[in-house]
Amino acid sequence: MSNLPNGAVQLSSQHQKLTRLKFLRRVMFMIIGSALVSVALEVFLVPNNIIDGGIVGISIILSHLSHFPLGIFLVLLNLPFLLIGYKQIGKTFALSTLFSVILMSVGTTLLHPVQAFTIDPLLAAVFGGIILGIGVGLVIRSGGSLDGTEIVAILFSKKSPFSVGEIVMFFNFFILGSAGFVFGWDHAMYSLIAYYIAFKMIDITIEGLDQSKSVWIISDEFSKIGDSITSRLGRGVTYLKGEGAFTGDDKKVIFSVITRLEEAKLKSIVDELDPKAFLAIGNIHDVKGGRFKKKDIH
Repeated sequence: MSNLPNGAVQLSSQHQKLTRLKFLRRVMFMIIGSALVSVALEVFLVPNNIIDGGIVGISIILSHLSHFPLGIFLVLLNLPFLLIGYKQIGKTFALSTLFSVILMSVGTTLLHPVQAFTIDPLLAAVFGGIILGIGVGLVIRSGGSLDGTEIVAILFSKKSPFSVGEIVMFFNFFILGSAGFVFGWDHAMYSLIAYYIAFKMIDITIEGLDQSKSVWIISDEFSKIGDSITSRLGRGVTYLKGEGAFTGDDKKVIFSVITRLEEAKLKSIVDELDPKAFLAIGNIHDVKGGRFKKKDIH
């Protein structure tokens, strides 16, 4: 029995309900993402001897050489990395990754008898890469992963001068190069195409088509530019205090967050009001809170 006020009890109950909905949403996207990856592998890439990077690529090569089901290698090769990196990545991420990998393994096993959609390796590389990237991106957005290579890279990066991205790139370069000896160099090059397309689709899926961008503007016409961004783009702005390093003059810095689709319009606004203004635009992976929601423009 709790002695908290009734309002506190109701608030706690609402929080649990939201958490449950978020959990179900994540599980749903993990299932969809894993299913898409299974389709990309068994219906497009594997029948055309095209591989992906990481553990998936190694699994495809081993499955081809041993004639054992692909799903077996997907689980067996990922499992040790999950156990090794358990303390590094956390319980939730480890369980989410294990769940997604098992789904992917089951999916590839069920889809293995399905006939390939195309026998053209270029079409298989393009469409397989697109579907694979979307599937992997959905799983990552849901808090999981489908490959233990990143875990190994995190562990190695702590004891080496190389970054996680550089280590992953080295692993994938070695794996994709191995495809040339197993499937032929033509298929190795198709694998590079599929890997590149999947890599780009992962970014698009994670960040979304309306990728957020941070905007920094330094101008003597800060008031007009700020008002125009608010009225013409419907975005809020924040004025920051700055100081010129050479002149020591006080400067007003305009900060705002826009989407990629609004970038061209913002540049035209700045050029129109102050062609000499300093403008810097950078990518943002996530935006939360504040007043980022777009205002209605009448």
